[in-house]
Amino acid sequence: MRIISGTYGGRRLDVPKGRDIRPTSDKVRGSIFNALISRFEIEGAQAMDLYCGTGALGFEALSRGAEHCIFIDKAKDSLNLARKNAHDLDADRQADFILSDATKLRPRSTGVRARDLFFCDPPYRLDLIAPSLQALLDGYWLADEAIGVLEAEKGWGIDIPPAFEILTEKTYGDTCVVYVRKIKS
Repeated sequence: MRIISGTYGGRRLDVPKGRDIRPTSDKVRGSIFNALISRFEIEGAQAMDLYCGTGALGFEALSRGAEHCIFIDKAKDSLNLARKNAHDLDADRQADFILSDATKLRPRSTGVRARDLFFCDPPYRLDLIAPSLQALLDGYWLADEAIGVLEAEKGWGIDIPPAFEILTEKTYGDTCVVYVRKIKS
């Protein structure tokens, strides 16, 4: 697995052995970022990668000019893998790591900027997207009009809190990608 484009373009990411993590493929990640670029200025963004696994989505955002990314995963091994990838990319200062269940995030701390770009790519078929989005809202993690990329299994019956509007959705093989925007409060 490699970073597609930007500062870290072509650099490889460590991936786990086994099937505990399902990283977003290079092809789908490339398509996600091509679609994002048409509706969002990644340069200077404050990003968040929920269910980060290897951190590929967050590192792709950093590579393309995001200022900072918070990586969240409840699996210590996954978070350590993302931390190692940050170190290998020399992106330690642009990254923070939170060991947490994304559906039970603590509120955003004072001094931590609200996120204007987020990725939510939980394990498929566990209905974790809606509670994760609600946790982001309840914890005041998102800026008004934050853009989100939700990744689920093909055929997912889109279920999101009413504070989000759907911008578009695309299907890539067995993967459904839905782009959302947080409605101004």
